[in-house]
Amino acid sequence: MRLRIPTVALALMVVVQAVTAANIIELWEQVPAPAVPKLSPVTVKAGETALLLLDIEEATCNQEGRPRCVEAVPAMAKFLERARTAGLPVFYSNTGRGSRATMLPPVAPRDDEPIVKASVNKFFGTKLDDYLKAKNIKTVIVCGTSASGAALHTATGAAQIGYKLVLPVDCVPGASLYEEQASVWSLLNGPGTSRAITATTLGAIKIE
Repeated sequence: MRLRIPTVALALMVVVQAVTAANIIELWEQVPAPAVPKLSPVTVKAGETALLLLDIEEATCNQEGRPRCVEAVPAMAKFLERARTAGLPVFYSNTGRGSRATMLPPVAPRDDEPIVKASVNKFFGTKLDDYLKAKNIKTVIVCGTSASGAALHTATGAAQIGYKLVLPVDCVPGASLYEEQASVWSLLNGPGTSRAITATTLGAIKIE
């Protein structure tokens, strides 16, 4: 006996196939922005927390390419002073063309503060993990530019090897607001980072 698919069911199948066949580019303008994430105050322990300042240098943090990074530097500098006073170890990174001398002066490293040089994941091919383990670090505060580069990938790398993450959303600037939004959303919702991360602001971090 030959089975016939009811006309309504067949029509539904066609609609479903039409929707699922569309790729993200075709649906791009239909994508709503995600809900605004909740930020939380956070308390970190000086003896087990480090501050990571990633690629805050002339080539990557400038008025022409990333003006929001330039705008974020004073707040980073203020928090850096707090971190140093509280005894938090501070670690830096450069891009391939950067050096200690190219770091922006307000957040420039001291001679005893290490710098690693890598692409977007500052753990890859560097001694950053060794430096952190030598200080018994369990939590990292991630500040860096760009949001979708060093900040996103280094934070993900840190979580994957067992570190807790503190993400001050006012110190992960990008070249656009969309870049920042997408990067913060990815870190808060990504399977590699969502259970390890606390989103906050620099002013809401208490050091004890």
